[in-house]
Amino acid sequence: MKKNIIITGAGGLVGAEACAYYLSLGYTVHGIDNDMRSYFFGEAASTKWQMEHLSENKSFVPCDIDIRNFEALESYFKSITGEVFGVIHCAAQPSHDWAAREPFTDFDVNAKGTLNVIEALRQLSTKIPFVQMSTNKVYGDTPNGLPLREKDLRWEIDENHDYFKNGIDENMSIDKSTHSLFGVSKVSSDLIVQEYGRYFDMPTACFRGGCLTGGGHSGAELHGFLSYLMKCTVTGQAYTVYGYKGKQVRDNIHSSDLIRAIDLFLQNPKVAAVYNIGGSRYSNCSMLEAINYCEQLAGKPLNWQYSDDARVGDHIWWISDISKFKKDYPNFELTYGIRDVLEDILDKGKQRWVSSGK
Repeated sequence: MKKNIIITGAGGLVGAEACAYYLSLGYTVHGIDNDMRSYFFGEAASTKWQMEHLSENKSFVPCDIDIRNFEALESYFKSITGEVFGVIHCAAQPSHDWAAREPFTDFDVNAKGTLNVIEALRQLSTKIPFVQMSTNKVYGDTPNGLPLREKDLRWEIDENHDYFKNGIDENMSIDKSTHSLFGVSKVSSDLIVQEYGRYFDMPTACFRGGCLTGGGHSGAELHGFLSYLMKCTVTGQAYTVYGYKGKQVRDNIHSSDLIRAIDLFLQNPKVAAVYNIGGSRYSNCSMLEAINYCEQLAGKPLNWQYSDDARVGDHIWWISDISKFKKDYPNFELTYGIRDVLEDILDKGKQRWVSSGK
């Protein structure tokens, strides 16, 4: 019997990586994407090129549906013939700053869109596992209250703190903090997925990602900092660092490592699971460290400037503790360090940036 998988946001970084992975395994991949990224961030951030590339495989079924349209989703899900292995929900509005420009659009895409997708799945079956690409922004700016120490190139947590060894775990509160409007819409979608898991006994997981990255990213100024940073270094485009002296720290997980984690869950799903997921201590850097890496790899300096205005709800220091996921799925290991990630971004992006600007 034909085995299917449904992936929303199929042209984005994680969605496209998931599509390519399951196509390589012989699945029929139903890729839902209406290129709203070009609406959010401009034509240079369009995912059209990625959808065209995926469509070269006859087992890829592109689907131009807006996830805000429940009736269209429900009809499409019910039209699929054969077993559905799972749903990976990657479609989202991903930017703090953009959400403040159009809060209704942001909430409709992130919260209502997620509700539409998981309800369409529930109408089809409550046995099919559902993965939601959530975000560490559900914790708001709570991490900024941690005891941080300023180093030459980065902020770092006090060595005596519980989070020093492995990073921040899922026990951090999401209350009493500033989330940004984007963070609020993602909290809503995160809780929707958890509740569908508990209330309807559905296998669901929220993967609370830090910085998700890789060579397939259509990086833009407001989202995808490593990809956009390398793009600016290569092309000479000006880059602005916002706040915290450029020493803010992020862990970065390559999209291929992330998809392997998601696949492990889909093969052995749980109900209402929540996981912090990221590069952990294995793959992280500060903004200043990332600039140094990019300049070394590209062989040229970045044209950058500094602004004291930090983004609302932004984190000074974030490293994900992935111990909970590794306890549930002990075969999982990260394979991309930070330099490996940047080399992949440069290798896959350079020609595209120079030839088309995307």
